[in-house]
Amino acid sequence: MSSISVSTATILPASARPHTRLRLTARGRGVLLALASVPLAIGIAFAALSGGSAIASGVDAPAASVETLTVLPGDTLWSIATSVAPNADPRVVIGEISRMNVLRGGELQIGQELAIPAQYMD
Repeated sequence: MSSISVSTATILPASARPHTRLRLTARGRGVLLALASVPLAIGIAFAALSGGSAIASGVDAPAASVETLTVLPGDTLWSIATSVAPNADPRVVIGEISRMNVLRGGELQIGQELAIPAQYMD
């Protein structure tokens, strides 16, 4: 046999229930804002100090010399690579052109200006 028991729940008056709502004073909000902004300030300071070290090192980065070429109707990266560097491997030249111009998928637009490494433009 099975048995079922029924019990009544105890209901507490509203004044006896604990308050769970958090109330922040103006001073508390200020402290919370200050604590939240500390990581941001540390990140900005780190970025400023790291960026300044490259400038302060005195080492000049070599400037990349480039020539520009305007894409004409019917041009492809392969045809451009073989015309500007006939003695080089076209795949290598295409890779360099793509990296310099941040090309995704090799799509070209007519009239687009492409930066070509000056070593190939003879």
